[in-house]
Amino acid sequence: MHKHLRIALATAAVASLTGGVLTLSAAPAMAADSTTVPRADFDGDGIGDVAFSAAGAYVNGKDTAGQLVVLYGTPTGVSSAKRTVLSQNSAGVPGTAEAQDAFGGETAYGDFNSDGYDDIAVAAAGEDVGSDTDGGTLAVLWGSASGITGKGVTIADPAPSSHDSWGKNLAAGDFDGDGKDDLAVGNTSSTVYVYKGGISTSGTAGGRYTIKPPIQSGGSARGPLNLTAGDVNGDSRTDLVVDGFETRTDWGWNTNYYVPGTASGLSTSSAQTLKPGVITAIGDVNGDGFGDIVSGASWNNTTDDGTTIPDSALGGKVNITYGSNRGPGSTTGITQNTGNVPGGSEKNDRFGYELDLGDINGDHYQDIVISAAGEDLNGVADTGAVTVLYGSASGLNTGSGAQYFAQSTAGVPGDDEKYDGFGADTKLDDVTGDGKADLLVSSWENSGNGAVTYLPSSGTKITTTGARSISPSSSGVSTTGTPNFGANFAD
Repeated sequence: MHKHLRIALATAAVASLTGGVLTLSAAPAMAADSTTVPRADFDGDGIGDVAFSAAGAYVNGKDTAGQLVVLYGTPTGVSSAKRTVLSQNSAGVPGTAEAQDAFGGETAYGDFNSDGYDDIAVAAAGEDVGSDTDGGTLAVLWGSASGITGKGVTIADPAPSSHDSWGKNLAAGDFDGDGKDDLAVGNTSSTVYVYKGGISTSGTAGGRYTIKPPIQSGGSARGPLNLTAGDVNGDSRTDLVVDGFETRTDWGWNTNYYVPGTASGLSTSSAQTLKPGVITAIGDVNGDGFGDIVSGASWNNTTDDGTTIPDSALGGKVNITYGSNRGPGSTTGITQNTGNVPGGSEKNDRFGYELDLGDINGDHYQDIVISAAGEDLNGVADTGAVTVLYGSASGLNTGSGAQYFAQSTAGVPGDDEKYDGFGADTKLDDVTGDGKADLLVSSWENSGNGAVTYLPSSGTKITTTGARSISPSSSGVSTTGTPNFGANFAD
C-alpha cells in the first residue's frame, strides 16, 4: 500500500537495499470500513480488479513518463490477457507524457461519481506544470462496464506556489459518513487537501477542506510519507492514518498520526500519535468490528524509547494497533523473531517493507501479508520474501499457520536472484470472485523491469496451484529503462 515514497527506479531500490537506509515509497491507502478491506471493481462485474504503477516506463521515448496498469479479475484470477494500460498520451487521459512525470506512481480508488463503478485517482507527481518544476498533477479516471477507459478529469492543485508533487500521497474513503467517497491528497507540505461529497464527471467536488496533522518538526518540507484510510473506531466514518516524517539533526525519524472521521470530515483536534511505521494498512484482524492499524517499520533498529540496539536487529518490525470505539487501542509489535514467524531478524531484511490485509480463508478475520524485500536466501542478496499471518479472535496468530513465499518456493514462478526484492509491494484482493483474498506480489525483476506474481487462495490458505507471473512485456509496457512494473498497487 504503497506505500513510503515508493521507489520509482529499480536502480535506486537496489542502492537502497544494499547501501543503508531505504528510500521509502508512498503506500497503500484503503477506502475501507472496519470489518472488510474492499476490493476495487472498475468494471462492475462483482469480481475484484487490481491497478498498479509502471511509473518508470518509457512512453514515446520519454524516460519515466509512466503508465498505469489495470488487471481485471476473472474466475481464474488476473493475467495480462484482460487488462488496460494507460499513459498521459492515451485518449481521454489529461495531460501529455513527458520525461520524469512518473504518471501512475500513486493511486487510490473509490466510486467518486457514485455510478456503481470504481474510479481511480492517478498522480503524476513529477510533472512540471508551466514553470513550476515537479509541481505535479492529479487526474481521476472513470470506471465503466468496460473498466477504466481513460476518460477522466484533472483535479487542479489549489495552491501550486505553496508546495510541489501534487498527489504524491492519496487516500479515498467516506470521511464524513455521507455515503459518498472523498479523496485526500498530499504534497510536499504538511497540508492535506480533502475533496468531499464525491467528484462529478466534470471534475467538481462537493466541497474541499484542508487538514494539517503535526507531521513535521522543522527542516525542509517533505509532506506525509503515506495516507491510509479505514474505519478504526467503528462509527461508519472513514478515519485517516498519516505516516509522517519529522526531520532531526541526522537522517530523520518517523511519527504516525490517527485522524478520525467525523460528521464534518476529518478532525485533527482529536488526532492521536501512533507507533512508528512507513507503510500502513487497516483491517479487522480480530473480528471485533473495529479496524486495526498495521504499520511496517522496515528500518527498525531502536526500542520504543529510542535506544539503539545491535545492527542484527535491523530486520524490521510491524506494529499492530488494535481498534476500539475510542480509536487506537493497544499495540503489539512483531518481528521475524516473534513466535513461529518464519525466518529470523537479520540485518537489512526489511521485514515490514510492504504489507496488506485481506480475508484469505473466509473466516471473517483479516489476514496479513508482510514483505521482507531485503531478505537474503541461499546466499542471494536482497532476493526478498513474503510472510502470510492469519487473523483470529485473539488477534494476529504468530504461533501457527504462517506461510512463507520466495521465488525459490516450489510452485512460485521464477528464481531467487540478486536484488529482485520479491515483496517490493504486496496486495491481498479477491480477484476470482469466490469471496477469498488472493495474493499478488511485485518484484524488481530483471534489473528494474519488474513483475507481478499471482498466488491464489485455495479457500483455506494461499496456494501455488494456479500461480503465474505477469511481466511488463506481456502487458504492453516497454522494458526500456526501468519501468518498475508493479512497484505500487492501488488501494
